[in-house]
Amino acid sequence: MERTPDDTLYPPIEPYESGMLDVGDGNLVHWEVCGNPDGKPALVVHGGPGSGCNPRSRRYFDPDRYRVVLFDQRGCGRSTPHASDPATDMRHNTTAHLIADMERLRDHLNIDKWLLYGGSWGSTLILAYAEEHPERVTEAVIPAVTTTRRSEIDWLYRGAGQLFPEAWDAFRAGVPETSDPAGLVAAYARRMESEDAAVRERATADWCAWEDAVLSMEAIPGPAPYSGRPGREQLALVRICSHYFAHGAWLEEGQLLARAHRLTGIPAALIHGRFDLAGPLITAWELNRAWPDAELTIIDDAGHMGGTATRRAVLRALDGFARNR
Repeated sequence: MERTPDDTLYPPIEPYESGMLDVGDGNLVHWEVCGNPDGKPALVVHGGPGSGCNPRSRRYFDPDRYRVVLFDQRGCGRSTPHASDPATDMRHNTTAHLIADMERLRDHLNIDKWLLYGGSWGSTLILAYAEEHPERVTEAVIPAVTTTRRSEIDWLYRGAGQLFPEAWDAFRAGVPETSDPAGLVAAYARRMESEDAAVRERATADWCAWEDAVLSMEAIPGPAPYSGRPGREQLALVRICSHYFAHGAWLEEGQLLARAHRLTGIPAALIHGRFDLAGPLITAWELNRAWPDAELTIIDDAGHMGGTATRRAVLRALDGFARNR
């Protein structure tokens, strides 16, 4: 199927197959498949962590050439139990669990290898999965590169306060029980486990306000990226985000860059906005230097959420990789 002009997404499509996969620990992960049943397998790995998959992601793939799999990571979207429910046990929601879920889903769908697509937190999970199972990855397309190092977390929830001091003061004031600015994420994670619904809701609003402030210099149409989400989805997103980031995503500092040699032989398109304040360009630059088969495209007029040029680069990469069977 052809597109015109070259930054136009493919037409909307609906899944032809979907289900709930039992991944253990009482968790059911929602998945769906769309496109060509005989096409090149590709997995969409959403961000957040905890944002849930977006139907718009289907439209980056040529439906005649790709068999596109989307899934909601544990605790969010249509997966159950939902992290917005305070009774949901977060001990069984870690990076290692998500990697195992992806492998279980691949096996369930009888897929030998697949292309991986996703950005922001999705890129961290893609890298962690690909370094653990390089034999299962054909290519990767990653906009908004992150590796969730503690230094990256510290920048997003403390360092970026130098650019938005009034918003950061409000973010810090949301957890008056901690006097250490480096402990804000952990303090929010503790609040999201409170038995008091009002405490959880206030922490969610404060967290989302800060995240929106970091993205406020980008021209983003529609509702605010974080506080514009439905309440239940906000609660799950903040609970999962703070849970993961308080633990450094259960990764050794710099682990994904240090193990990037395991990605040798996997072609990749890294696409990153120069003005990405949520995830500065240096991470994509370092990954590109460590990954011999990756090609970095820097979008000079884009931030974390991308735009026309970012969309064009993603489509070009996915269309190009579609020829590899």
